Amino acid sequence: MCPSNYENDELIFLSEEKGAETKVASGFWNILVVDDDEEIHSVTRLALSDLIVNDKGLKFFHAYSGAEALKMIAEMGSSLAIILLDVVMETDDAGLKVARAMRTELKLDEPRIILRTGQPGYAPEEQVIKDYDINDYKTKTELTRSKLVTTIIASLRSYQQILSINQSRLGLQKIIISAANLMEEHSVKNFCEGVVTQISSLIGLDAGGVVCARAGSVLDRDDDGVYILGAAGEFASYINEKLENLHNVKIVSFVNRCLLLKQHIFEQDFSVLYLNSSGYEAAVYLQIGKEISPIDRQLLEVFLSSVSVGYENVNLFHQLRTAAFKDWLTKLPNRSEFINMLDEVGSNKLTTSDIVVALIDISHFADINDGLGQDVGNSLLLSVASRLELTFKDKVKLGRIGSDVFGLIGPEFFINPQTIQELFVSPFKAGEHSLHLGASFGLARLTSKIQSGINILKQTNIALNKAKKNLNTNFEYYEPEMEEQTTWRLDMIRQLGLDFSERKLQLWYQPQVDLVTERVVGMEALLRWPTSNGGFISPDVFIPLAEYSGLIIDIGAWVLEESCRQLGVLSALGFTELRMAVNISMPQFRDPEFINIVKSVITEQGIKPARIELEITESIVMDEPQIVVEALHELKEFGVKVAIDDFGTGFSSMSYLQQLPLDRLKVDRSFVNEITPGKSAFIAETIVTLGNKLGLSTIAEGVEKREQASYMLKLGCDEAQGYLFAKPMPFEQLVVFLENQQDK
Repeated sequence: MCPSNYENDELIFLSEEKGAETKVASGFWNILVVDDDEEIHSVTRLALSDLIVNDKGLKFFHAYSGAEALKMIAEMGSSLAIILLDVVMETDDAGLKVARAMRTELKLDEPRIILRTGQPGYAPEEQVIKDYDINDYKTKTELTRSKLVTTIIASLRSYQQILSINQSRLGLQKIIISAANLMEEHSVKNFCEGVVTQISSLIGLDAGGVVCARAGSVLDRDDDGVYILGAAGEFASYINEKLENLHNVKIVSFVNRCLLLKQHIFEQDFSVLYLNSSGYEAAVYLQIGKEISPIDRQLLEVFLSSVSVGYENVNLFHQLRTAAFKDWLTKLPNRSEFINMLDEVGSNKLTTSDIVVALIDISHFADINDGLGQDVGNSLLLSVASRLELTFKDKVKLGRIGSDVFGLIGPEFFINPQTIQELFVSPFKAGEHSLHLGASFGLARLTSKIQSGINILKQTNIALNKAKKNLNTNFEYYEPEMEEQTTWRLDMIRQLGLDFSERKLQLWYQPQVDLVTERVVGMEALLRWPTSNGGFISPDVFIPLAEYSGLIIDIGAWVLEESCRQLGVLSALGFTELRMAVNISMPQFRDPEFINIVKSVITEQGIKPARIELEITESIVMDEPQIVVEALHELKEFGVKVAIDDFGTGFSSMSYLQQLPLDRLKVDRSFVNEITPGKSAFIAETIVTLGNKLGLSTIAEGVEKREQASYMLKLGCDEAQGYLFAKPMPFEQLVVFLENQQDK
């Protein structure tokens, strides 16, 4: 501590001129006095208490050590105008350390430093001012009141100029950053805040004001209210709110007046500036405290004409972003934005507990569109969106994920099957129509594990797909095993496609025999998928996967081509009367090229069409009967034979039996297995009898025992296939099998 009694370095304050006009301050300059002597604080405060500079008085803050000073400087930052700093306090250079830390560590260059010392030998004047950006350096004996006032006024001017330059730089920086990041969500806000700050800086004022526009001009809102797009100063918390929420009658009145008159309004203590570019209008309200000078008005005119172009651009980009992330019909977040919302929730461990994501898929929406028209369909979607918003309000986040799929994110208390079911109890209004809707729901509970939004959506969609296939209920919660099954299915489909392209699939053949002579009359081509370990994947597993993925169309064409080719080889070996049965699936019937493929393959291989028998199942007939019936009639005219497989396992194909151009009925193995000694097989008998009455041949599948063959023969069945006669075999073994039979 320095001694408090100075002999020659005490502060001497001379009187100001008498008769000076008394002024009333409209604000304050913040002054920090740093000295370890309480008396210095008192006399400084006394000497400067009535000083007013640019309509502002001085507000004093006090620190008694370097450490205390640095703490206050860090807290107050650029709001400090001047620091009256003692050099020698707890150490000989404590004041210099404060100056250095403020400039280099805290990066504060606006506050001005007036260095005071009672021991000048500790601080060489020129070096100190140069190194630490000191405004003035005086010994305490030099600082009379007049000199102190002069130094304070000069420093305040310097502070004001530096602050104005920095404010200008910050305002420009905000505008530039906004222009560079216009695709960000708050680009309009940042741009407008930069406009307020920049205008205030240009005319030497503290930033404070709002930028407002009508909803119809620049915002995607349905009303015509005036909203705050950006703000600075005391109004910063009102961004995106209606102007009325400021609860300031003067601001509301003059902003609306500015937009109505389409011109600037300059008043004594505020101004409202009109901004317009290609129909994008805005009003910039500035809380000034004094009237803007004519020179500043001209400056603002030039600046606003420049800023208008940026204002137009920022709004155009905002509209593009809205189009990219908002559903055009319902104005709800679209799929991309919904994923962003899931990203935000999934990345926060603290918010995921009790959070559920749900997808709602409206049942048979396409039928409504087709039957009642797209306008009714759109009205219906709006009605669903409206009910979701009214039901959940701000408790649940909503989105439209697909044409008829809505997404929900929120607490499980609100998002659960029961709550969602209740939404669909009453009908929905769509124009003049009142429609009851059904829906399927997929739900996923979030865990504390951090997940990406796309992964959460995938899991919820897996649950939704399972719910749509569930015959007992219309909702499912995601379980990890669902994804494992999906992953397994996709892996199998991928491997099936790869193996098919590498020609690893095989065709095996099971002979079909005449039950009377037990001579081979034909073969059924059976697809086999070998594994790397020498086994085979069951057709019951991979055929549905091939149908699901669409691979069955190419695989089916290959099966037909290979069967015809190898039938040609058999013909060359002398087996000219054998027929080949080939299974056909529903996706093949849906293929527009299916009929042409069958005809061209048979023709190219030089096979008589009557030697090819297309096998269809009863379920295929019932899937889309019209397509199947028409295709089979055309192929029947071409000459191919038609057999119906697994006959009797369904319930409805009897009604289509007479429409189908059939040649043969196949008795399913399940009915053949019912044949046991002393017991009749009623269904097998019925099918054979029906076939005979309709003039169709019959063939029994899965015949493994002699008594089964005998029983079917007594019923009048024509043919059979099964392990009793021959197992399925590769083509080379088939040739040997046929040659051996021919030799008998």
